[in-house]
Amino acid sequence: MQGLDIVKIACKTLDDKKAMDLKAIEVTEITVLADYFVLATATSSTHVRALSDEVEDALSKEGLEPHHIEGRTTGWILLDYGSVVINVMDAKNRDFYGLDHTWNDGKELDISDYIKD
Repeated sequence: MQGLDIVKIACKTLDDKKAMDLKAIEVTEITVLADYFVLATATSSTHVRALSDEVEDALSKEGLEPHHIEGRTTGWILLDYGSVVINVMDAKNRDFYGLDHTWNDGKELDISDYIKD
């Protein structure tokens, strides 16, 4: 499965479960860490866990398991799928860590086909 396929499934799943401020950024030209970052904001720590669990389940159904997971008990859970890193965080952590700003040299993807209007 290609990175964009993972991004599509992750974005659709996050949107279906009411993630806010959903964003996908292509970072292939600026880092070796991954090809894409997906950023999503949750309304609470419970929502952070629920969103990350749903993404993990959706990708597992496609035969993909994360290489690594960080932050299971925090307001920011990172799911590392190699070419795609999915960051699910509460608003406080998203504002504090500023990943949107950190990766603003990347190319923001148009995810409108993957999410509901």
